Amino acid sequence: MNDNDTRLEELKKIVQDFVDQREWRPFHNPKNLAMAIAIESAELMEHFQWLRTDELASIRKDDEQMGMIREELADILAFVISFANAMEIDLSAALVSKMRKNAAKYPVDQFKGRFR
Repeated sequence: MNDNDTRLEELKKIVQDFVDQREWRPFHNPKNLAMAIAIESAELMEHFQWLRTDELASIRKDDEQMGMIREELADILAFVISFANAMEIDLSAALVSKMRKNAAKYPVDQFKGRFR
């Protein structure tokens, strides 16, 4: 599987099947899942915590570091998908809607190349 040929609904089913096979649905409530997303995000941040900006590019060349970063990102994504499943949120629709709001809030002509 890769991003070019995988539909989001397939990923949602993979995550839901994993949860259901373990009978974890009672534990995968919105509160627990939101906390899990935050915890896994903090674990991802640990990989960058003490790096200087000029050291960031070297991470991509370190296979071991990249493997750990991929796993943390996958954990975050799995919990985001599980949260969407639990809350019956259409992730594609939610993202498109939010990006439209962001585009209106941050017009290109005012924010291109700037963050403020």
